[in-house]
Amino acid sequence: MHWSLAFIAAGSAGIGATAGRRRLLLSQAKHRSLAGHSKWSRRIAGLIPSIDYDAHTFFRCDGAPEDVVARREQGFERLAAVFAERFAKGRALTAETRPGLSDLQFTGSYRVPFQFARQVKENLAVGAFAERSAGVVLTDLDGNDFFDLTGSYGVNLLGYDVYKSMIAEAVAQVSDLGPVLGQLHPVVADNVARLRALTGLDEVSFHMSGTEAVMQAVRLARYHTRRSKVVRFCGAYHGWWGDVQPGIGNPVPAERTFTLAEMSEKALRTLATRNDVACVLINPLQALHPNSAAPSDNTLVDGGRRAGVDREAYAEWLHKVAEVCRERGIVFILDDVFTGFRLARGGAAEYFGIQPDMVTFGKTLGGGLPNGVLIGRADLMKRFREDRPVDICFARGTFNAHPYVMASMNAFLRKLDEPDTAALYAGLDERWNARAARMNASLEAADIPVRVANLSSIWTVLYQVPSRFNWMLQYYLREEGLLLSWVGTGRLIFSLNYTDADFNEVVTRFTRACERMAANGWWWHAPDATNKGIRRGILRELIARRLGR
Repeated sequence: MHWSLAFIAAGSAGIGATAGRRRLLLSQAKHRSLAGHSKWSRRIAGLIPSIDYDAHTFFRCDGAPEDVVARREQGFERLAAVFAERFAKGRALTAETRPGLSDLQFTGSYRVPFQFARQVKENLAVGAFAERSAGVVLTDLDGNDFFDLTGSYGVNLLGYDVYKSMIAEAVAQVSDLGPVLGQLHPVVADNVARLRALTGLDEVSFHMSGTEAVMQAVRLARYHTRRSKVVRFCGAYHGWWGDVQPGIGNPVPAERTFTLAEMSEKALRTLATRNDVACVLINPLQALHPNSAAPSDNTLVDGGRRAGVDREAYAEWLHKVAEVCRERGIVFILDDVFTGFRLARGGAAEYFGIQPDMVTFGKTLGGGLPNGVLIGRADLMKRFREDRPVDICFARGTFNAHPYVMASMNAFLRKLDEPDTAALYAGLDERWNARAARMNASLEAADIPVRVANLSSIWTVLYQVPSRFNWMLQYYLREEGLLLSWVGTGRLIFSLNYTDADFNEVVTRFTRACERMAANGWWWHAPDATNKGIRRGILRELIARRLGR
């Protein structure tokens, strides 16, 4: 009896030690930032109080001398007057619609750091409506033309005119069938064949968004591995579904999701020592800013934004992750919803030279219409077990394989095979890297403390000075006819139909906007100012407000 108890106790101790070691490895594999610790980030977010700068504090929050403050005030008032006159119709319709459209309320409130938001909304409000598109230009309700740097959240790869023609072609192609659901239009068969050939994978399922495609991929991975845990990497976005978006923005803890540090040997070690991980999700966009969330001017509180691509290093990292996944029976999922077809004809798998077990697409693949696609190995895509007929993995959607979406997707897939599209892909990286270098050379020549970093045609703006006002650039760019999305200078997305002449005009306008912003004193900073010092000052301010001081 005593021997048995001793044996059990020893075994329990061994199991406990092993579990403790796994927990330690998991903790060490997380990124040290708050983004790598979802529980703490949610808790801290709930403690941060609201601060609303009045007009006096707005211009003086960094201790600028009064002559600089005067230049800022004059520049701000001038911009406010320009916006009020130039964007009157668009602003009026946006203000009328906002109370009934929650999306407008959210995006309008999170364009800049929250301390500055009220003054900006009252004076630099922007319109959310557009009237037409042509080439690389969007026209708003007031007749203002903008070079489009939004890329329609990544959808606009080939140019709006191409998508208009694809949609028109799709409507004509399936008009006899119309919006019949359940029965498939024959074009679906061609889509399946093309997608299988494009990816080298076996089976396809159609969905109505990238988020849905990722949900299905994760569900199937769990079903076939009989494991529950999901691994994502710090900062990566995989849609707004709860299990893949832990931390701030998700009101429910994602208990079955591990967020690990990217480009980390400790993360690889964690994957190699656990037996409960069903899948690993990779978003190739993170090559531009590993371990950081998608940059947004809402969080641009200083000049600390960092970005830059080392293609070889990131490809090596992906190969290491894929190797560990193969060894451990973990499903390797490439979430190519955003970057798919933008980096290469065959997507990020071709660009980085990897072969995923599953890949998700969306955005541009739909030819301008809503879509999501999952493609994977046959053994992973199966939704039932022949030997256990009641044990199924359910996934259906009313609008999956909608005839109009399938036809516009087919138009896009056929477009990929045309010579003019092949010409766009030829030398793609070299072309866009050269354009980024051209932009940076223009900014350097003008002595502007701004640079750009890029992953092909996906760009972010970097700042070389510790300023609390870097986010103001988005408004000077809008004045110059350069249209950004609500995340501001965090994400610029070019369509591939930009000509050299188009791009040169963007460089001219971008540089001119920066020069005007510099003249208005927004990049003034104390000689001893640092980004860390700015963040500490903001923290002291928040603590004081929290304590009611």
